[in-house]
Amino acid sequence: MPDFNDPRIRHLRVPRRFEYVDERICPVVYKSYYAAEVANRVSEAVNLFLVRADIGECGVGTIHRLPLPNDPDRERRTDCSYVSYARWPADRPGSYTANAWDIVPELVAEVASFDTPAENLMARVGEYLRAGVRLVWAVYPLTRQIHAYWAGANTIRVYTAADELDAGDILPGFRTLVAPLFPPVAPA
Repeated sequence: MPDFNDPRIRHLRVPRRFEYVDERICPVVYKSYYAAEVANRVSEAVNLFLVRADIGECGVGTIHRLPLPNDPDRERRTDCSYVSYARWPADRPGSYTANAWDIVPELVAEVASFDTPAENLMARVGEYLRAGVRLVWAVYPLTRQIHAYWAGANTIRVYTAADELDAGDILPGFRTLVAPLFPPVAPA
């Protein structure tokens, strides 16, 4: 990844929020208000669990470095991500100046939005799994579903509004109702 403090390239225009993909700087497209609210609710549910369990950190909009064989410097901004203290100890310092957190999360949630085609969402799911994410939740607000993709599994678990969401051994004991993760939406 380029060093943006290097005086030879400091003059280049770099988007304020970006991902580094295939050696290119790509601006991050903002989600709709509704999709952001769903991402916040997913994060809040996980964070409420983590207050009691104290096993890791969950955040919204965190950029992670996701090394892939063809792109070892790949960076992606996740809608919601969880990193355990086993992967990044609570007392381990982070970089103040880095664009991305140099750790692959165990869990990522990506929320579909009116400006995010399903193909793009699915490409990101595959990318996360190839990079070492153990569980990806693809969240579909219009159908009020969450599709769970486990690393190495050939099946998808679909959670509906009537279900309780869990994260298996990644967040042992975590369970939350799916329906409250989706606030009411005005008709289009």
